[in-house]
Amino acid sequence: MAQRRSSLGFLGMFGRSGDLRQLDIALRGADLHPALVPEGVKLTIVNLMKDRWPDEPPPQAYTAVAQLVGYCIAGSDIFERSHGPQQRQEMERRIEDAVEASDSFDAQIVLMTLHAKLINPEVVERYGLSAG
Repeated sequence: MAQRRSSLGFLGMFGRSGDLRQLDIALRGADLHPALVPEGVKLTIVNLMKDRWPDEPPPQAYTAVAQLVGYCIAGSDIFERSHGPQQRQEMERRIEDAVEASDSFDAQIVLMTLHAKLINPEVVERYGLSAG
């Protein structure tokens, strides 16, 4: 089976690939405008998703990833205002688990936001994150 490829499009002639469109929709649903996330970061995210789910990520995976990215970028307070305390607690649990299991999928997403310098300084401080 041929590996599916992600595409940003080119000069408006070719469309964005479906996985990038799904991620953009999920980012909007997580109250994060897709333009705030660089295209290279989005490509990295969908490639990590392809590694995690080689056949096809389940539809809810885009939402879960977008929420984690949204929390990392926005920080606790802003995320809670948009999603409520229960969702904030869920994201905090996921990050705590990611710190414990540094090779997990969520850890890769958190580390990617850290390396891309998109992560909120409050999140870095709270969880003692470093890019080293």
